[in-house]
Amino acid sequence: MDSDLFYTLGFSLIPNIGPVRFQKIIQTFKTAENAWQAPIRDYETNGLPDDILTIIRAHKEKINLEKEWENLAKQNIDFICQEAAEYPKLLKEIHNAPFGLFVRGKIPDYEIAVAIVGARKPTAYGLNIAKKISAELAAQNILIISGLALGIDTAAHQAAMGAGGKTIAVLGGGIDDKTLYPSVNRKLANSISSEFGAVISEYPPATPALVPHFPARNRIISGLAQAIIVVEGELKSGSLITARFALEQNREVFAVPGNITNPNAAGPNALIKQGAHPLLSANDIFDVLNIAQTKQSGQAKKIFPSSPEERKILELLSDNPTHLDDIISPSGLDTKIINSTLTIMEMKGLVKNTGAGMYIKI
Repeated sequence: MDSDLFYTLGFSLIPNIGPVRFQKIIQTFKTAENAWQAPIRDYETNGLPDDILTIIRAHKEKINLEKEWENLAKQNIDFICQEAAEYPKLLKEIHNAPFGLFVRGKIPDYEIAVAIVGARKPTAYGLNIAKKISAELAAQNILIISGLALGIDTAAHQAAMGAGGKTIAVLGGGIDDKTLYPSVNRKLANSISSEFGAVISEYPPATPALVPHFPARNRIISGLAQAIIVVEGELKSGSLITARFALEQNREVFAVPGNITNPNAAGPNALIKQGAHPLLSANDIFDVLNIAQTKQSGQAKKIFPSSPEERKILELLSDNPTHLDDIISPSGLDTKIINSTLTIMEMKGLVKNTGAGMYIKI
């Protein structure tokens, strides 16, 4: 085990030792090992600020690093620092990049990543757009970044996985099963980490997802990507905080236009007014980022269902046209859900509307 990584973990376990304070410590002691082994009097004589001294005094001696490493291994959680090959290069470039990351799964190798964020209580329109754009981008080998929150974030992760793509979920608390927030997305987090990418955080396991953590988490979401898409969000939402970080980090910002009477559209509409790219289709992303799309000639990825509703509908379809009524009755799903799901599935290339309410599986 790399000794510096070992002791960097120690500092990541101390509350409120963020990138700035950690950098001051390293500038003083040269390595994390030297800093961890140094007695408190060395912190005092080297002129480190009182806030750092107070934190170190309160926590350092209580941490058993060997036991902490064992606990991470038991939970299948890795810890990486900026020197690690798997640490995302784009993230390393931002101001105050995390000095360490806790990771479940495998951070994918990627050339292009796009973050998709938005309201926790989106409209059906917002959900449909998030799923459509995420699936189309993921099908072109673009990594999808989001925050595992309910609503738009969840839709973006699920659609990326459904398209056979990769995704990273960034949390504002611990990534362990017991602490993971929101708890209803534990299954989604496990799916991501087991097959489709990684769940990451700069906060150690057992750290609750406190409100002050989310702006810091949002800078990571935007920092991982070349571009960010705000689908829906109110004027004071976390999505707009992420957009501001993206601008500071010289990332491209896209916003989905919305109905001016819808509070959830206020954020994206304001961003467009301020100069963000209006997003009307995935082609807008391809054009701005200068991405050449894979032609639909067998090179493109196979699209997979991304929800139980899609799977249920696919089971009822075949190469022969099936009428909408013959889907609604045996599926047991509400008509509105069937209609909206079929629309998304058609956009993703899973089904085709042959007219007169008839559908076939592609």
